[in-house]
Amino acid sequence: MSAAPVGTREISRHAVRAELARVAFNRFCLTGFNQVTFADLSEAAGVSRSTFLRYFGTKEDVVLFVFDPVGDVITDALDAERANQDDWSRLRNALESAVKFLVRDVQELVTILGLIEQTPALCARLREKQAEWRPEIVARLQKTTSSTDGSSVIATVRVAAALEILWIVLGQWSASDGQEDLGKLLDAAFAAFSTPACQQTDAPL
Repeated sequence: MSAAPVGTREISRHAVRAELARVAFNRFCLTGFNQVTFADLSEAAGVSRSTFLRYFGTKEDVVLFVFDPVGDVITDALDAERANQDDWSRLRNALESAVKFLVRDVQELVTILGLIEQTPALCARLREKQAEWRPEIVARLQKTTSSTDGSSVIATVRVAAALEILWIVLGQWSASDGQEDLGKLLDAAFAAFSTPACQQTDAPL
């Protein structure tokens, strides 16, 4: 028998995690995030507690499973973007790729974002994930930029601002129950950075 294709084990692991996350999320919605234990989740999923913990170490990571690939989606999109575009345009387009990845089921994502908004522990863990993604996105932006200024500080600030835009836009979209246009929200958010921060005058006080 030939060897299994490379990556088959990882694909299987991802499928199991996706199913456990689906079952768990339904339980969180019914009972409340803080009230549900790993014993409850393993019972609902039909597996042992130790098996569930092999796939997810925390309840926060169960809910936020859908966001795990976002960092890679953004870095891959930066590779695909034309390097002759300015950094803001490339980041804006990369965020659109992330949004398209996330919004596969509008109502499901609205529900997930609502649960995150109501749960401080989930907000905090999502911030940690954002910080984990940032170094790779910064490195990719610097590697593929056409900007003559290769400062890591500038790239880091731009990426941090772009990631913050992502959550603000998703929050606004979620508050509209998924009705607002995400592309227009992204455009409006990035436009805030292209407007002069201040207009100084020499008028006497």
